[in-house]
Amino acid sequence: MYKPFIRLATKALATSLAVSLFATAAIAAESDFNKPIKVDSKSQFVDGKNKTSLFKDDVRITQGSLVINADEVEVIASEGDGREIFVARGKPASYSQKLEDGAPVTAKANEIRYEVVNRTISLQGNAELQQDTSKVQGDKITFDMVTEQLLATGGEDGEGGRVTTVFTPEAIRKASSNNEDDKADDN
Repeated sequence: MYKPFIRLATKALATSLAVSLFATAAIAAESDFNKPIKVDSKSQFVDGKNKTSLFKDDVRITQGSLVINADEVEVIASEGDGREIFVARGKPASYSQKLEDGAPVTAKANEIRYEVVNRTISLQGNAELQQDTSKVQGDKITFDMVTEQLLATGGEDGEGGRVTTVFTPEAIRKASSNNEDDKADDN
C-alpha cells in the first residue's frame, strides 16, 4: 500500500527540484541584464536632440559581468530607455561575459553591436567568438546572450566566404595544460 505513494512522492519531489533548478538558472541569466550599463571613456559627445552619444578613446562598457572594450562607441537611444543600441568599433573591439553556468564567452571584431532589448551581440568584420572549447570565425556572427545561440556567415574575401569552427576536445586541452605546468615546474 505504501509503495505507490512513495513513488508518487518521489516523482513530485524530482519534478519540483527540476523546476527550482531551472528557475534559479533563469534568474542567474537575468542578473547582468538587471544591472545598469556604465560607459566610460576619455571623451564623449552627446547630441540630446537626436538622443545619440559618441564615446572615444579607450571606451569600456560594463553591465554586470558583460564587458565591451573599443576605440569608440556610438550609443543610439532614440527608441527610449532599455532599448539603447551600442555600436563599438575598434581594431579589434572585444566582448566578454560569464554565462549563467559561470563559463566565459569572449568575442572580438571590427564592430560589435549590442542591442539591449534583444540581448544580442552582433559581430562584423574579422569576427571571432569563443565559448568553452569551441571557437567560431567568420565575417558576421550574431550571438543571443540568453539562449546562447549563434548565427555565423562568411564574407566575400578571406577564407573564400566560409565560416570556421574549431572544437577542442577536453582531453587535448587538459594534456596541453599539463604540459605547460610541467614546463613551468622545470624552470
